[in-house]
Amino acid sequence: MKYFPIFLDARGINALVIGGGEVAARKIELLLKSTQQITVMSAKVGITVQRLIKENNLTWLAHNYQTGHMTNMTMVIAATDDEAVNADVQKEADQLNLLVNVVDQPELCNYITPSIIDRTPMIVAISSSGSAPILVRMLREQIEKIMPRGYGKLADFSLKFRDHVKARVKGLTNRRTFWEQTLRGSIGENILNGSVTQAEKQLFANLKQEILPPSGSITFIHTMAGNPDHLTLAAHKALQFADAVFYDQEVNTELLEYVRRDAEKYPQTVASSIAVNYQHAIELAEMGNQVIYFLDGYEPLPTNQALSDSLVFKQTLVCGS
Repeated sequence: MKYFPIFLDARGINALVIGGGEVAARKIELLLKSTQQITVMSAKVGITVQRLIKENNLTWLAHNYQTGHMTNMTMVIAATDDEAVNADVQKEADQLNLLVNVVDQPELCNYITPSIIDRTPMIVAISSSGSAPILVRMLREQIEKIMPRGYGKLADFSLKFRDHVKARVKGLTNRRTFWEQTLRGSIGENILNGSVTQAEKQLFANLKQEILPPSGSITFIHTMAGNPDHLTLAAHKALQFADAVFYDQEVNTELLEYVRRDAEKYPQTVASSIAVNYQHAIELAEMGNQVIYFLDGYEPLPTNQALSDSLVFKQTLVCGS
């Protein structure tokens, strides 16, 4: 990745915006979604910037760029149309190891602002690393369609009852399954429709029911040519719930990008065409883990007595060619 994706704690932001035109206004409006610790430096400011300063009690340094005002800043945005000034801003900010963004001059930036879909507290950020803004817009349109305006209410609900569910539902896998069923089902629909009280009643009713202990599984995925785009929907779902993943050097490691981030990785030194590490996979599954075993290409699995004798759920998925 050319840029490392990260979300900053807004409480630590103290931003300096240099410029007073419409570009600066857009940057200030974006910052105001998270913080009011904003200083504007510009001899003249437009109507929009002037209004934002007044309405939000922002600090205004009524002069053009001058050095020496970045000491207490954490973030600097140069929004002027003077390339020489922008270069000077970048140089000073870089000397102080500050985050700096120079509008329309990515070569002077050490961070860039992504396209943002705001469903607070749910935030989706999309970037093409500055290479294809049209693709970003196209992807944003698709995501917007599947994220209702009230989607953030689901996150608020989850936070409110996280400890209740953790105390009642044992096992990380079981909790993931419980929350997915909760948020995808009628409870989630009631939250989005504004019937939060009814959703809360349903949740507590569900928590009173017997919660079974974690149930492990092993999913063997034949990767065929190894193209991640050819993963089946069933494979995608299994990868999102994985606790452990096995793979050898023949498997396309790009597939690992689709596995749940905190899943344990178990690279194998022996190719699966020679030997499949059934025993370790079975042990993890019998402990309640959801195990993924990637297999390069497609060769039918040889019969294994330990696998046959194990009571854990087993399935085999084959990717497209």
